[in-house]
Amino acid sequence: MARPSKAPERRAELIEVAKQALVEHGVLNLRLRDIAEGAGLSSGSVLYYFPTLADLLQEVQREAVARFCSARERAASATKDPVGRLLSMIRSGLPTGPDDELCVLLYELGTIARRDPVYAARHITLYEQQVRIYTGILEAGAATGEFTLTADAVSIARNLVALEDGYGLHLTQAVPTLETGTAEAMLLSYARTATTNPLEDRS
Repeated sequence: MARPSKAPERRAELIEVAKQALVEHGVLNLRLRDIAEGAGLSSGSVLYYFPTLADLLQEVQREAVARFCSARERAASATKDPVGRLLSMIRSGLPTGPDDELCVLLYELGTIARRDPVYAARHITLYEQQVRIYTGILEAGAATGEFTLTADAVSIARNLVALEDGYGLHLTQAVPTLETGTAEAMLLSYARTATTNPLEDRS
């Protein structure tokens, strides 16, 4: 009987090593040998599982996008109350700081999206999924009369995601220009205006 392949486990291990290397070195300074050394392999052995460094980083991006979106889906579905869902969604979208591994990965890989259509497509998916979640919450709140929207739900949702992205870049800098709590307060301020609701925490 043939022995089961260990390729899936080895690929998963290399993805984890690549995450750490990416956070440590940044996408512009990352080299294949950084990942090989972290995994205790030769560069040639890494290429056996991933033909190019770009292929490996695409898997890192795919996993990071899926994990981030899943976390936001869970946060938004924790309650059926539109106010609670909107508050949870806002609180789940900002980095905790420069050491927030998942958000740093997404921002680092986002720089490649400027030049590579494959990375760009997944970055667009990330944006669209977040807009979709926000839109659903806003429309549900408008339908129940809790929200009186000052613009269409999609426009508000896009603004919220854009604000998150902008503040997130500041929060993940080596020297952050503001704190997460401040960024969250500014997001909430816009959301209160856009929904005509004080968005008070009911928990």
